[in-house]
Amino acid sequence: MRRYLKIIITALLCLLFLPELKAQVHIVNMEDHDDKAYYFGLTFGFNQSRYRIKNSAAFANTDTFFNIQPRWGSGFNLGIMGNLKLNKHVDLRLIPSISFVEKGLSFNQPNKPNEIADKRIESIFVHLPLQFKFKSDRLHNFRFYGIAGGKLDFDMAANANSRKKDEFLKFKPMDLGIELGFGLEFYYPNFIFSPEIKLSEGLMNQIYIDRSLPLTNAIDQIRTRSIVFSIHLEG
Repeated sequence: MRRYLKIIITALLCLLFLPELKAQVHIVNMEDHDDKAYYFGLTFGFNQSRYRIKNSAAFANTDTFFNIQPRWGSGFNLGIMGNLKLNKHVDLRLIPSISFVEKGLSFNQPNKPNEIADKRIESIFVHLPLQFKFKSDRLHNFRFYGIAGGKLDFDMAANANSRKKDEFLKFKPMDLGIELGFGLEFYYPNFIFSPEIKLSEGLMNQIYIDRSLPLTNAIDQIRTRSIVFSIHLEG
């Protein structure tokens, strides 16, 4: 008898609190956020970057270099976000940030063909991406979005004007590019947590021509490519 009584009491308690639990599950956080004309946020992230290389005609006709290969390198980003609402499903975003980027380049030594030099190139970019954000309808406290836009990068560590005698290549400081990606928005009571991944492609040739550097003669174009995983905290 006691066993059946416990089952009945448990069932009644479940029926009593089930509507309240359902209501809590479907509470809409920051319900008026979509009505804001603009808002701001913080962003931080990690990047993987490498060069895209096009060899020159001289590379095929020379026995100085036999192998030139780009390598992936890691870095991180820190920045702030400004988001302007254009309509229900489209926003305009500006995310000025500082990006610490590392890329690698390996090649055989001119006078030592059997030795491979592995060089790391460090950059500190002032990164200015301007993006269109295409949003899905909000499902309770979740939303999916895609991004597309352009970027302006200025490398404060570029060595185009360097007079060091141990430089193996020189790079220009300015770059323009395009960016594509997607992300998710999770709405909490006081902020939006938004993980995002994007592909960033540089369009400008980054190599600075200095004929005194043998490697310059073997490369016609160098462009950058990055994969960036970011976390946005929006208010």
